[in-house]
Amino acid sequence: MTEERSGSGTPDPEDTPRFTDKRRVDPETGELREPTPEEAVLAEAEQVTTEAEESVVLEGLVQAEKLAAERLEELQRAQAALYNLEQQYNGYVKRSKAETVAAHDRGVATVGEALIPVLDDIDLARRHGDLTGPFASIAEKLESTLFRLGIERYGTEGDPFDPAVHEALMHSHSDEVEVATVQQVLQPGYRTPARILRAARVAVVDPEA
Repeated sequence: MTEERSGSGTPDPEDTPRFTDKRRVDPETGELREPTPEEAVLAEAEQVTTEAEESVVLEGLVQAEKLAAERLEELQRAQAALYNLEQQYNGYVKRSKAETVAAHDRGVATVGEALIPVLDDIDLARRHGDLTGPFASIAEKLESTLFRLGIERYGTEGDPFDPAVHEALMHSHSDEVEVATVQQVLQPGYRTPARILRAARVAVVDPEA
């Protein structure tokens, strides 16, 4: 028969929970206790584990910093590319606007130059009092349209003579003027804000020498 343990109440040492006092200071004497071999092994294992964890964390931080630097560089490159694209677009818009204005000015100048002979005839008819009836209304509409396009008639008797805007067809001297002066407008000039379509053709009077 198998011998059963007696129910004497005495616990088996193997079944009794074991406790390890890890306090470094003896609570009874207050002196520093030397760690047992088991405690020393556990402490060393904990230290190794801590160092390993710190190494992993440090390596992770290094990798994270490297990745962040790479992403920052990519972002800066993207921002530089966007900036260059915006500058190119702005330059294109400015060039397009300038080309549009220049094309408009060339078109207006072409129309104005083509109509100058007609405008001369209208001016001559007006001077002789022949600009009457329906023809007068048409002439006024034509001149108004050209004015809206920016074509201006100029040239007035008494203006100082300016070779940049006047063409002298006649020349004389007089003691009544102090500077070269437009004495008579033979044909008016026409200009746009950007160019002279035809210089005003005038008679000039210079002061006496």
